[in-house]
Parts: sequence; structure tokens; C-alpha cells
Amino acid sequence: MKISLQEQLINQLTSYVQGLEPNAKLLSERQLADKYEVSRNTIRGALFDLETIGLVRRIHGKGTFVNRTNLDSDLSSCYKFGQQMRRLGRVPTTRIISFEKKEVNAYFAENMNLTDGEIIIKVERLRLADGEPMMFERTYLPLKYFPTLSVGMLQNRSMYDVFKDEFQEDIDYADEYFSSGVISECDSKVMGLPDGTPCLLLKRKTYDLQNHLIEFTLSTARSDEFGYHVRHGIDE
Repeated sequence: MKISLQEQLINQLTSYVQGLEPNAKLLSERQLADKYEVSRNTIRGALFDLETIGLVRRIHGKGTFVNRTNLDSDLSSCYKFGQQMRRLGRVPTTRIISFEKKEVNAYFAENMNLTDGEIIIKVERLRLADGEPMMFERTYLPLKYFPTLSVGMLQNRSMYDVFKDEFQEDIDYADEYFSSGVISECDSKVMGLPDGTPCLLLKRKTYDLQNHLIEFTLSTARSDEFGYHVRHGIDE
């Protein structure tokens, strides 16, 4: 079957994009039109197709940029962040931004099945891969389940390993919810990203074997670094 000129162009642009570093800026539409000897409208249509399949992202007034191609990072299991990054051949690190104990407010009391006056631990962590910020997590833990938890315990260790090894709290399951958004000014400063950068917003509730809610985490993840994979069982 003969390949159309438009399909040939898309193939050429795909090879061009895949030869660039992640987040690199593409040539302008005019430069691409000159390079491939086609009209700007033709280039614009081809870039739209590449954006549709997730190879590039276009930012109004700034240009077109390469998306990450290794979207194997799966938000449905991102609580195994370190394990996932190592599987992808990247070096994971965690930077603890803050650690404090505070009285629960109405929002967290409702979301964590706690009563007024109970104490929670708030831990802010920046998750990195090869030194590059990937996710900013705010984790809230009931003090009653982790009374002696300290910053030192969390240094260079998986939080869930600490739960199990230090407090005999085994994880049964976690419910995770996500939505698309733009990064907040506060989070953009922590992650070193421009204000308004597209991101994924996550909310995770984790339960132990006794069905106690032992972790509530709100995260901001880079949308150019994570995909979302779900496998459905289909019944006729």
C-alpha cells in the first residue's frame, strides 16, 4: 500500500522527535516547513497528530516540546516509586522537605476517619529520579499508629518499609484518585517548574490489614513523566 505524503511527513517528524532529548524544544513551524519542504499548515497538521498520540506537547506562545517517551511509570502503582524508577534504569532519591506533628482539622478528620483533637504527622517529600524532580508528596499519618516515627527513620528508606519494619503495619490496599490540573505556585517552587505547568493531582488513602486508614497522601506529579495504566476484566 502506498504511503501518503502526510503519513511520510509524520514518520519523518516522529524520527526527528525521537532523536531529541525529553523536554527539548522542536524547531519552529516555519523552520520545519523549510526543512521538509512543505507548507506550515501541513506541518501544523502533522504536529497535531503527534500531540494526539502523546509524542509532543504544544504550549501557546512558547513552542512545541518533546514529551517523555518512557511513560511506563504507572500512577496506579506510584506508591512503589523507588521500585519503578529502578526498573526504568533511573536512580530514585527522596528529599524530606518538612516533618511536623499537628492537630487534625475538619478536612483531615473527615478524610482520615479521625476525631477532633487527634494528632497527625505531616511529611512533605520531594521524589526525584536521576536528580530530577518527579513528584511532590504531602503525606498525613495518624500519630496513634506511628508514635515514634522520626525524620531519621525515613531517610533513604521506603515509607512502607518503615511502616512494616518499625511499626508492624502491613499494607492491605490503597485507593488512589487522580485528576489533571496545573501546578500551584507553591509546588512549582519546590519542584523547580514554571508556574502553570500541566500536572497530575493525586489523592491516596492506604489501609492496613485491619482496614485502618494509616496514610492519606496528596501528590503533584509531572504529567510529562507519568502515564496511567489500568487493566480491566471484561465480562460479556
